[in-house]
Amino acid sequence: MGLDEKFIPIRTAFYDLTSNSFKKIAGFFGYPDNPGMPTIYDLPTESYTRSKFLDNLPVHRTFWPPIQRPETWFEMIFGPSPKIESVPRYIYENKEEGFYNFYIENYKNIYFLPDWLSKFIQVQLHICLDITFLETIREVLFVGLMVYSQVVILRIALSWFIYINPYTFPWCYIAAAVDWTEDVLQGIVPAILGVNITGSVFLGILGVLADSLNHLVFTMPFLPSEGEATKLLINQQMKDVLVFHYLPTLWYRYPIPNDIREFWYNERPDILEYMQKAYKDLDIQFLPNNVITEFNNQQLKVDLSNVYDSLIIKDTSIIDRFSSELLTHRIVIGENDFFAHIQIINEHLQTLLTN
Repeated sequence: MGLDEKFIPIRTAFYDLTSNSFKKIAGFFGYPDNPGMPTIYDLPTESYTRSKFLDNLPVHRTFWPPIQRPETWFEMIFGPSPKIESVPRYIYENKEEGFYNFYIENYKNIYFLPDWLSKFIQVQLHICLDITFLETIREVLFVGLMVYSQVVILRIALSWFIYINPYTFPWCYIAAAVDWTEDVLQGIVPAILGVNITGSVFLGILGVLADSLNHLVFTMPFLPSEGEATKLLINQQMKDVLVFHYLPTLWYRYPIPNDIREFWYNERPDILEYMQKAYKDLDIQFLPNNVITEFNNQQLKVDLSNVYDSLIIKDTSIIDRFSSELLTHRIVIGENDFFAHIQIINEHLQTLLTN
């Protein structure tokens, strides 16, 4: 018999004694008739289904330090530079849904801009289809946070070397760049065993912010709320995706940016033709502004020409009536009554035009 088997009766007796003790104590409070507090609240069916759906979604994973894939001599010696590992957008076209559809894999840890911010960027800043500027800003922020985190690490390392005065040149610049965080977090983060951990906490905050940029998805020209959760067969696997398709809401509520309409008219007439046929029942202008202005000018010229021709055809007897009127009264236009006769002619013209 082994030593573990000898202690089995003692272990069983201890478990039974503890269990009976808790049952006797609980009996003073109504056990087992009193069920106690509920272990889980009764959630609505819709909320419970939504929570289960989110729990079953995969996680968008990122790696730090990044995977070692050097492409230059500099990266081979000093390591690869930090790069964004964003969620890819897969763009597709078809006759039913149009030309600006895309889908992304659905993860539980992806983030979107608020609808009001996405609307402001598209309507006011005119960043709609080409999101290169937004991607550049995100990469700059990501690299900046990573570089600053290395500065924080260096400042923490300097504090462990007592023979280095961090407030002397050139270390004073590093101290000035990082020590302000201690002033902010000193009263919030306590010391552990006399060790100041504000730098470590701040380093963790920087890491969370930088990693959040990896999971940020731009949905232009759609609003984030327009995504539809569905399943697609990708690489022989059924995956949860968010699909953005059909006509963007902002293109219906606000005028489509003129540069996009000019691109359709000059380079992609197939897109223009599709938009005009698919959404002909909606009051949306798909032609560029210069084409609309030229068309309006031509239409105005045609209308003026028709009005002029109709006036001539309708009142061809104007001159005859004026002539007969002048002959009947034997008007002799002189220097004194010239303006009086002009007034008579003006009255006759107004009478004819109103009739």
